[in-house]
Amino acid sequence: MADLSAFPITKKWPARNPDILQLYSFPTPNGVKASIMLEETGIPYEPHKVTLADEDVKSPEFLSLNPNNKIPAIIDPNGPDGPVGLFESGAILIYLGDKAQMLMGRNANERAKVIQWLMFQMGGLGPMLGQLGFFYRFAGSEWDDKRPQQRYIDEGKRLLSVLDLELAGKEWIAGDFSVADIAIAPWLGALEFYGAREAVDWEDRGNLVDYLERFKARPAVQKGMNIPSRD
Repeated sequence: MADLSAFPITKKWPARNPDILQLYSFPTPNGVKASIMLEETGIPYEPHKVTLADEDVKSPEFLSLNPNNKIPAIIDPNGPDGPVGLFESGAILIYLGDKAQMLMGRNANERAKVIQWLMFQMGGLGPMLGQLGFFYRFAGSEWDDKRPQQRYIDEGKRLLSVLDLELAGKEWIAGDFSVADIAIAPWLGALEFYGAREAVDWEDRGNLVDYLERFKARPAVQKGMNIPSRD
């Protein structure tokens, strides 16, 4: 049986089966990247619900694994050189893709394209749509000054236009289904949660509409979107 005692997070979220990968997450657009990837690859794992409350993400136990206090994070007891802990959803996707030897492209050129679009999501689409959500649905929506809201609506539109154009005649963003799609699609789905689809002209972006529906139809996606359970 694997010894995970070197990871303090296991004191707050004990591993029932320490021999398999441990997932610490919550079903947000970033959180479900990890659970969907694990379902797609078939890597055995044990999910632990880490809420977004300070008592969880700012607890000493969680901070010991992710000092940036954001989900998801993982511990893999079967890392290439022994147990390894990781945070940052993009890094986790790459790690799991390499571990499973799938969803990372079939050669070096394809891998580079996959990582390119993964970084597009990590550096642009995710942060900008997250800010859009804050200023459109959450606290920022109450501010009298609407310039910040409009700034993120406009940037959201621009990024969605980039994706919509790229997906013309394509099923998936980097050719075959990949970690780039697992990163991008949940953030597109978040627009409905934010109530912001009309603001960014979602229905006029047919390639994106079809793309998201293809993504949501995948069995691993349907399962992973609800792991860990909110209940």
